[in-house]
Amino acid sequence: TTEQVSTVLDGTLRSIPANRLALHMHDTYGKAVDNIDVAYDAGVRVFDAAAGGLGGCPFAPGAAGNLATEQLIVHLDRRGIPHGVDIGLLRAATSALLASPVH
Repeated sequence: TTEQVSTVLDGTLRSIPANRLALHMHDTYGKAVDNIDVAYDAGVRVFDAAAGGLGGCPFAPGAAGNLATEQLIVHLDRRGIPHGVDIGLLRAATSALLASPVH
């Protein structure tokens, strides 16, 4: 939840500067971008995502998929946050990945 992310960051940022952190969010309850907003507003600028939301978590079997990079980029665009990613190229790469027999 956003409250959990805020609590963890409050404690973590006392010892580690935000520019030394990167966050990896699963979209378990459809709240990954809300959690990223909390972290961004706290100064974190590096976020991990996965093309097409593929993958899971080796530490939490059965966990919902990773945050889709496409979803993250669209969200950053809506907030006016620069990122340097070409959404058209990203979508093309994701489509090719999803069409491949191994993914």
